Amino acid sequence: MVEARTLAVLDQGREIAFSFEDMIKYHGPGSPGGVAHAFKVLERALPLIEPDRPPERREIAVRTAFGGPGARDGFELVTRAVTEGRYLVDVSLARPERGLALERFVFALAYRERAVTLICREGWVSDEFIALARTQERSGEQERRLSQLKLEMADRVMAAPANDVYELG
Repeated sequence: MVEARTLAVLDQGREIAFSFEDMIKYHGPGSPGGVAHAFKVLERALPLIEPDRPPERREIAVRTAFGGPGARDGFELVTRAVTEGRYLVDVSLARPERGLALERFVFALAYRERAVTLICREGWVSDEFIALARTQERSGEQERRLSQLKLEMADRVMAAPANDVYELG
């Protein structure tokens, strides 16, 4: 049996780990793609902001242009940043020059004296997904298609190494 990948952080010096499945249980089934993106951002960023050991979860701050609830809940579970006021959706981080599909997939994490900004690489978020996600009043067929796209994106993102999904930006 393959061991599930986990994100390790410290809570008052005690190591705890969270899997993607833990994040999905916390968030629920609504936005698995956003949860997957949060997992990959953390998987990529944690060793960069604290290379020697897992970081203290309650000292990690997150700023992002992406306002999706799946990502928000994924970051909250691992870092407690939402509850403790260290999570900010900041539209000024958006990079419109990257196109509609990628402009908001920008994540800036800070920890003590270190900070890292990650941007999603091309090919992980489709224009169709963004168009449907931003449609105000979706038909039943559009809702079903959006749900399918969310699951497909989550599967694709989780099957890839974090470095393939997110690059330094």
